[in-house]
Amino acid sequence: MMTIFSILIGLLVLFGSIISVLSAFGLIRLPDVYLRAHAATKSTTLGILSILFGSFLFFIVFDGYISARLLLGILFVFMTAPVAGHLNARAAYRTDVPLWKGTVHDALAPVLRGKKRILAEEEEVSVDEKDQ
Repeated sequence: MMTIFSILIGLLVLFGSIISVLSAFGLIRLPDVYLRAHAATKSTTLGILSILFGSFLFFIVFDGYISARLLLGILFVFMTAPVAGHLNARAAYRTDVPLWKGTVHDALAPVLRGKKRILAEEEEVSVDEKDQ
């Protein structure tokens, strides 16, 4: 039974390491900030969580205790990594960091143009109200 858990733990740690290495190559090779943010977020979410979960299983199986620090680490990474990646990409988009020339469709541009138009109209109305 311990052999099965040893293999499972080893596979989880190996999988997490491979994902992290592939993500490092992605950060170097991918052409724009949005694709790089995607690679970095996948690394954190899949790679680091696999390694942390493997260590969590190791401590349960071989030492017989549940590590609250590892559980909190898993929860913290699971909750914050996708949000941080999304916010970084959103900040880059809103500061007009250019998309890669091979990007086929920008679905967010019409939505933001509509919001900018509405905000501009609201500002005109508020300026007109102040003048009266």
